[in-house]
Amino acid sequence: MDRPYPTPHWKIAINGFKAYLLLEQSLSAHTAEAYLRDIGKLTDFLQLLGKKASPEEVTTADLQHLMQWLNELGLGERSQARLISALKTFYRYLVLEGYTEQDPASLIDAPRLGRKLPTVLSYEEVQRLLQAVDLSHPHGHRNRAILETLYACGLRVSELIALRRSQFFAEAGFVRVIGKGDKERIVPIGQQAVKAVQLYLDGDRRKQMNIATGQEDFLFLSRRGKTLSRVMVFQIVKAAARDAGVEKNVSPHTFRHAFATHLIEGGADLKAVQDMLGHESIITTEIYTHLDTAYLRETILQYHPRSRNRRK
Repeated sequence: MDRPYPTPHWKIAINGFKAYLLLEQSLSAHTAEAYLRDIGKLTDFLQLLGKKASPEEVTTADLQHLMQWLNELGLGERSQARLISALKTFYRYLVLEGYTEQDPASLIDAPRLGRKLPTVLSYEEVQRLLQAVDLSHPHGHRNRAILETLYACGLRVSELIALRRSQFFAEAGFVRVIGKGDKERIVPIGQQAVKAVQLYLDGDRRKQMNIATGQEDFLFLSRRGKTLSRVMVFQIVKAAARDAGVEKNVSPHTFRHAFATHLIEGGADLKAVQDMLGHESIITTEIYTHLDTAYLRETILQYHPRSRNRRK
């Protein structure tokens, strides 16, 4: 970050923090830069106050004043929450590396954010979307395979467009996905999706395509023989929703929500769903239990020792 710092110690600490985020936490360069921009808000605030404090000299009161200042400037709750997360991560790093023994960010509370429930498609609506794809269209089989894969595997759109043929194991029934932070996970893929992908790969359109150099191994390609963009996948999903008469706000991520919700409704283990989605925290996955309270209640009645005793 090319900016003035309150003291020279900041540049050393921030450079080390950046390396920590990229190498040890395996964050993307984009995410790491977002963290650094948030730490930059703290150094800018100290400069504004004329306070020449090194990182280890910053107090909890300083951070509270920073948050009050940003709140008065109109910084939204989500941005505040992200900033506090960055500050907490930064000071955990400083403690870990022995820069300081005190963590002034540990007592800073993030604003409480209501979690917005995602748009959820019923199984019938998913079926309508899949059936709405016109297979007589030149890219019909590709588009159908894309939707089947999104629903069968719960992939992020970035993971879908990066998926390679060498990561698709039809006979074994799974795909190898490279997710956020280059973390790898194995996700099962159902027979309907496998069939759709193989029909696409075996079709004349794919076989006769002039594939761009270096793009040969990518699973889904544009008509120019190059990898798909996120916008193109978004347009494919929107077109299917329109043709199916589904009026909900549907995006590629909606299929990921449907994947998780339908699994949990069917009785899948929450930890297994977390692993398949690639969530770092199970708290993120828990949002999909909002439609499944009946199943959770039956689980408690069946397995909790007090409930078993009561039923006996």
